[in-house]
Amino acid sequence: TLTLEESGGGSVQAGASLKLSCKINGYTGSSRCMAWFRQAPGKEREGVAALGYRGTGNTYYSDSVKGRFTISGDNAANLVYLQLNSLKSEDTAMYYCAASYSSSRCDFDWQTWSSEQYYYWGQGTQVTVSS
Repeated sequence: TLTLEESGGGSVQAGASLKLSCKINGYTGSSRCMAWFRQAPGKEREGVAALGYRGTGNTYYSDSVKGRFTISGDNAANLVYLQLNSLKSEDTAMYYCAASYSSSRCDFDWQTWSSEQYYYWGQGTQVTVSS
């Protein structure tokens, strides 16, 4: 099994940057789709970025963050990062790290995968952007 621990959130001004980290604990040797989701109060959860971790290395982004956010991984440290640049007030949300259960890679429909496909979730880290 896996556990995921997010960190790096905070309160910043618009235009600032943050770097979120997702520490992967447990059986870390498999290739997986690792993704970052976010959820703002009163809104649906949104997939913002995904990475083919320990596998393809392919990256995927939502249109709302493309060009501003970057997902990356450090296999040796069992970490997945999300670099957030040029933050906007609409980026304010709780950010969650998720890992696939059996899929060794992400796919074009990664944002719509079920809770069975994204089986492992962290507790979240809050990002608040003030304008």
